[in-house]
Amino acid sequence: MKILCILILLPLYAFSSILAEKYPSYAYVFSEFGVDESYIYDRSFETFVLRHEKKIKRFYKRSMKKGERVLPLMKDHLMIDGLSDLFIYISMIESGFSPTIVSSKKAVGLWQFMPATAKHYNLAVCNSLDERCDPVSSTNAAITYLRKLNTQFGKWYLAAMAYNCGEGRLEKAIRKAGSDELSILLDEDAKYLPKETRDYIRKILLAAMIGESELLDYEEIKASASSSDLQVEVGPGTKLSDIATLLSMKEVTLLKMNKQYKNGMIPKERVRYKIMIPEEKMMLFYMKYEIPVEKKKVVKPYFISHYVVMGNTLESLAKQYQTDPEEIKEANKLDDDALTLDMLLLIPVSEALFEKMLSE
Repeated sequence: MKILCILILLPLYAFSSILAEKYPSYAYVFSEFGVDESYIYDRSFETFVLRHEKKIKRFYKRSMKKGERVLPLMKDHLMIDGLSDLFIYISMIESGFSPTIVSSKKAVGLWQFMPATAKHYNLAVCNSLDERCDPVSSTNAAITYLRKLNTQFGKWYLAAMAYNCGEGRLEKAIRKAGSDELSILLDEDAKYLPKETRDYIRKILLAAMIGESELLDYEEIKASASSSDLQVEVGPGTKLSDIATLLSMKEVTLLKMNKQYKNGMIPKERVRYKIMIPEEKMMLFYMKYEIPVEKKKVVKPYFISHYVVMGNTLESLAKQYQTDPEEIKEANKLDDDALTLDMLLLIPVSEALFEKMLSE
């Protein structure tokens, strides 16, 4: 029986002896995530790599192809904010760099934000715009969230695990284990954390080891940096089809690059919006596109009071007092056009009308 066990374990020990040599980037990867280098010899990690290496390699290649144009931009934002660009592998494991992917729990986008979390980190989620699908907005939100988690737990690998299972679940696991060491928290027998989370951090580390070892090849670095996307500003109400025509590119290509905008239309709520275009189209864009100049509203300098009666609407009041419905909304901080009986409104009017009403 002992001989049989030894024979079964021999391939694993042999694999263990070459894992560090096979992935020379492991020390760098572990350092960036705050993982001790000795974890490369952890039995459960070795077993995970042995079982999932081929699948993760295929997944890595598919993901890199999907994200090849936005990855430089996402990495830049991570590094500008002082985070390791290796945290891009969190996004890879979350979404495979698919900007519109939706999970069974209704998480969306490159960093898989739930609606409530997205709104907490100032990502717009509405009928016309979903910034969870925007590589820059979602990456900036993920940076803020990961920083918060790292401040809370003190180690980046713990921040990554909390990103998956939630702060409360990780805190409970640490209390139960009596330790925040990775090898202890991932104990397969104790099961301090759900299997999904135990595998999640292993997938991130393995994908990063695969990717960073491949990037030691200068030719691959050169090829991956040959093309990318960048952000430009456009005015509200712009049609992406018009921008595509302007840039002499296929509309479907531009739409795929800007999945955050629904129906190919830029919303009208803000003064400026940002879209992604190919880097090689930048000069053409600035040569041909002119951001519409916002017309300044002439705000009337005088106000009169008006109590709403049956039949009053913003349009009827604007007509009655020779003003504009939007000016009435702005003066009264109204969110919509609805009026209620006996509501007191301030109506902006011209000086001439104000003087006339005073004299009557």
